Amino acid sequence: MEPNEDAAPIAPAGVDTDKPSAARIYDWYLGGTHNWAVDREFGKRAVQLWPGMPAMARQNRAFMNRVVEAALDAGIRQFIDLGSGVPTVGNVHEIIRRKVPEGEDATVVYVDYEPVAAAHSTVILEKDEATDWAGLVQRDLRDPEAIFEDEATRALIDFAEPVCVLLIAVMHFIGPHDRPARIVETYRSRVAAGSWLAISHASIENAPEEDTVGVRQMIANYRNTSNPMWLRDRAEFAPWFGDWTMLDPGITRLPDWRPDEEPDDDIRKASVFGWGGVAEKPRP
Repeated sequence: MEPNEDAAPIAPAGVDTDKPSAARIYDWYLGGTHNWAVDREFGKRAVQLWPGMPAMARQNRAFMNRVVEAALDAGIRQFIDLGSGVPTVGNVHEIIRRKVPEGEDATVVYVDYEPVAAAHSTVILEKDEATDWAGLVQRDLRDPEAIFEDEATRALIDFAEPVCVLLIAVMHFIGPHDRPARIVETYRSRVAAGSWLAISHASIENAPEEDTVGVRQMIANYRNTSNPMWLRDRAEFAPWFGDWTMLDPGITRLPDWRPDEEPDDDIRKASVFGWGGVAEKPRP
């Protein structure tokens, strides 16, 4: 379905709509309406370079949904969604509301530093009457300590109990100068045994050479946005899980992580451009 390009909301105070934003571009890929002309134009150029980009976004969202459902089935009732972006269909709190039995409690903290993501996350949580168990922390995921100490995090997350930490389609916006391995290690160190860590990451490893030209150009174009992008191979991505126990089926192409339906042709073709995995912190 084509998004309604006239439906973009009024920009919140302080939001720069003159420069494309990765969060809003991603929302456009998913068919959302929380984006502006500059984001749509960037997205259209990216799709011209690599037509599989919207399918890549959809498979990341589907992967996240399956991870959240699996974590709930495993008894986890706390979630931190880092780099959550602007609201669109399939938010973590929507899955919780659908899956958690009546009478049971579950909480989620969305984390994003972009004002537009924060503003619209707040609006949707208020609209969904979820603010007593779901909150927004407007922080940069590169500053874990600030996120841990934020008032909303402290109110909603009990770090003595297992937490599912989600880093979905966001670590490829963290450059090598930011020391991504250390960032992820900090999150791992602060959560209780039994916690889960889910990560997905863009890659062109083993992708057909003829399909990588457009992807490389698209990545180069992202360097002109507020969120430059980096590709990484599986060997660089895998150590971020540390000594945690990889959950079946391990690090895989995103559609192959506990699939609940057969992926369509577009999703399967896009699957070679990303890795995903989930690990559990060992219990004593």
